[in-house]
Amino acid sequence: MMVKICGITTREDARAAADAGASALGFNFYGRSPRHLAPEAALSILAVLPAAVWKVGVFVNEPSERVLALAGALGLDIVQLHGETEPPAGLRVWKAARVGPQFHWSQLEAFPAEAFLLDTASEELYGGTGRTFNWALARGAGQKVILAGGLDETNVREAIRAAQPWGVDACSRLESSPGRKDHLKVARFIAAALSENQS
Repeated sequence: MMVKICGITTREDARAAADAGASALGFNFYGRSPRHLAPEAALSILAVLPAAVWKVGVFVNEPSERVLALAGALGLDIVQLHGETEPPAGLRVWKAARVGPQFHWSQLEAFPAEAFLLDTASEELYGGTGRTFNWALARGAGQKVILAGGLDETNVREAIRAAQPWGVDACSRLESSPGRKDHLKVARFIAAALSENQS
């Protein structure tokens, strides 16, 4: 089970998530997000992470040229694309999709991505809503699915059983305040996700 902790903004949070067993950490470069991180700040955090932890850059409606440039400058392993961002050539891409009443897998079929991150639809936010969706919609897609949206230690096992995803992603429900992680909640979430995967 791939376990991603998103919205990392400090070295302390990054280290805590990595030490707890996170597979990937997400760094948000969307200027309107409460978890926005300047590239210079991201570089200082990325420098202390183990090579085994994937570094994921989160981009919303960015020109593919900027995504490519930042990925190279920061040494990102993966780019997670929201909105209308086109996938840059030569990068590992995770495509994010907002799941609401009108969602259907056919909307994503033509997008060249390694995996698809499904999050709860919101008109205000591109992720980080803290709200869940019908996890059964993610099951049997024939694609690598990363389940996001309102996950924490209390529901991630149930979500994994319902959706059978390749990975899970959590952010806002693991925070003490926007952009600041509660290290105990992070550790419990990761442990819960990994224990369900082994059961």
